[in-house]
Amino acid sequence: MQCTLRKFDGLGNDFLVFDTAQGTPSRAWEGLAVDWCDRVNGPGADGLLLLTINGPTELSMRLFNADGSIAEMSGNGIRCLVMAAHRAGTNGPGTTYTVSTDAGMREATVIADDPDGTLHISVDMGHVTDLPVPDKWESLGCNPDRPVRHVSLGNPHSVVGVEDVSTVDLKALGEKVPHVNLEIIEPGPETNAVTMRVHERGAGITRACGTGACAVADAAYAWGLVPRSHDEVIVHMDGGDARVRVSVDRRATLIGPTNHVSDHTVTA
Repeated sequence: MQCTLRKFDGLGNDFLVFDTAQGTPSRAWEGLAVDWCDRVNGPGADGLLLLTINGPTELSMRLFNADGSIAEMSGNGIRCLVMAAHRAGTNGPGTTYTVSTDAGMREATVIADDPDGTLHISVDMGHVTDLPVPDKWESLGCNPDRPVRHVSLGNPHSVVGVEDVSTVDLKALGEKVPHVNLEIIEPGPETNAVTMRVHERGAGITRACGTGACAVADAAYAWGLVPRSHDEVIVHMDGGDARVRVSVDRRATLIGPTNHVSDHTVTA
């Protein structure tokens, strides 16, 4: 079957969105995700999003990583999915969508629509919760005095504080714990900001990670890198800057821009 994939970008994380109203492909989604996300032989992306529009503001999301594995949640991915649905309908700024994900229900609000087509979307990401030390963590050889935080936002994250993110061989470290999303962070440069790099489970090094930005903001408050007097943390990533709010009970809100990149006709 011939179908259309729409590519969207959230802070350097790009995703292909397939509207399930087009029908069900004969091939398995895992294999299609690998083929379509291939940046040499396919449209290329960090992941494949399956969008089901259940009502004017009711959506469902499934996410496949570029290697075909399933991801429970993506902060940048859900914003791309919401933009696809928003552009397909007639809702205006201020609309709140409920999105069913493998990590539970999430709410996303379109807070602004720029003249250049950029949508600014705020997502209630749920509570940040602590996780046990992941398997094989000792293989990283972290100094025991280095700050480390293992948390979940529906998917697993390990945040490590470093002096300079640019000097770390993140690829080598991430490949030692491929079952988690690994973020390294350094303070600043502003007093309300941290700088982050990420190695994502199922995708490798990416330019941004929305759930990772939330995990990092939670760590920044906990470690005192950003004072609680700031009501949000600016997370600098290679793909751009995210704004993250984390309440005292650790409920995270992710705010960032999303853009439509291109459309592709493919065979499924």
